Amino acid sequence: MAEGARRPLIMGNWKMNLGPADAAALAGALLDSLPAASAADVAVAPPFISIGPVGRRLAGSEAIILGAQNMHWEERGACTGEIAPPMLVEAGVRMVILGHSERRTLFGENDDMVGRKVAAACRHGLVPVLCVGELESERDAGSTLEVVGRQVRAGLQAGAPPSCDGLVLAYEPVWAIGTGRTPTLPEIQDVHSFIRNEVRNIAGKEIAAKVRILYGGSMNPGNSVEILALPDVDGGLVGGAALGSASFLAIVAAAAD
Repeated sequence: MAEGARRPLIMGNWKMNLGPADAAALAGALLDSLPAASAADVAVAPPFISIGPVGRRLAGSEAIILGAQNMHWEERGACTGEIAPPMLVEAGVRMVILGHSERRTLFGENDDMVGRKVAAACRHGLVPVLCVGELESERDAGSTLEVVGRQVRAGLQAGAPPSCDGLVLAYEPVWAIGTGRTPTLPEIQDVHSFIRNEVRNIAGKEIAAKVRILYGGSMNPGNSVEILALPDVDGGLVGGAALGSASFLAIVAAAAD
């Protein structure tokens, strides 16, 4: 569990699920069930088309932070199909997931692109959730720390965003996403500790102590208690288990304990 001033964060990544009506309904169910005062921050990242309805459902409440799943680094332009940072800000978005493994592996996003996005998010007052993690082949080759370290450095050294208020990182071993497989608890802690040390080398002890590092590889109600108890795990970036209110709320409760 997060130590000191690091308040746990549980963020639901709804991916390509839940259109406007279903997304608003889930947001409402979460809002109705969350305790008035929680020891953990809660965020959801709907698909772009559902951000407006979810934002309207959450309006007037501070219980759930509205997030997005991606964005471009430019403020405007001829980028068909992309969303610019000011558009997210206007829609009430406060956090944005960047460099998710599915964006890297399926859509060809590289470290340079992710770094530009992180810097752009900081410029526009959005909290970036920088995702890093290794492929199964990289894990089997013993390259986990080399890959993760490179991704952290590339993501944080473009435009000096480590000073970005509220900066969040998420470790998501690619081979564990959506598979039900997870690294061992010592493996998770070792990588999270390594990430914090990389942030310390880039930005200093003070910022490293504040940065929240989430775990994002098939977290569910069955494994969340043990994972969230690790000293350098400050919450979770939750995929499949975030699509049901009961399973997501169980993870929130585990983080708040």
